[in-house]
Amino acid sequence: MTHQVHAFEPPERFVAGTVGPPGERTFFLQARGGGRLVSVALEKVQMSLLAEKLEELLSEAQRRFGVKLPEPGSAVGDNDPLDTPVDEEFRVGTLGLAFDVDTETVVIEAIAAGEAETEVELGEPDDEEDDDVEPDDDLDRLRVRLTPAATREFIERARRVVNAGRPPCPLCGQPLDPAGHLCPRHNGYHR
Repeated sequence: MTHQVHAFEPPERFVAGTVGPPGERTFFLQARGGGRLVSVALEKVQMSLLAEKLEELLSEAQRRFGVKLPEPGSAVGDNDPLDTPVDEEFRVGTLGLAFDVDTETVVIEAIAAGEAETEVELGEPDDEEDDDVEPDDDLDRLRVRLTPAATREFIERARRVVNAGRPPCPLCGQPLDPAGHLCPRHNGYHR
């Protein structure tokens, strides 16, 4: 079986999105460019962590290399739904991040799940291409290269997508279903 690298350097569009009703949402990263559309599925926690780690990577790039960053909240967000059809290319196991100093771009690599892995690796920003983000060469991967401004837009949208699910219970923080839930703070009684 040959592995595929879906490279978008840069993509016309790279967004986080979901399919399905709250509580049953499937989370996706989707890249479009050059007449191609690639969607990869990931867990909500991976998407949340990706946004957090990208924010850290941008701050580090600014601190270490003087990269100019757009202000948070200044990005005009892409609120359009995912492009259809949303065909899952693969499920993400590992996310690799790196900062390419020469081109001042962020490289995000979503690597298909191998046997039993789900993690986010934060590559140190450095001058090398992205050698430190090559865990398994025999797995499919999606690679995108984004400007700091496009990265900021992606982070803001990813956070909106993650937070757009079911509202949290004010007592225990677990997601509330429309029918309510068994809150551990109420010893199992419905509220």
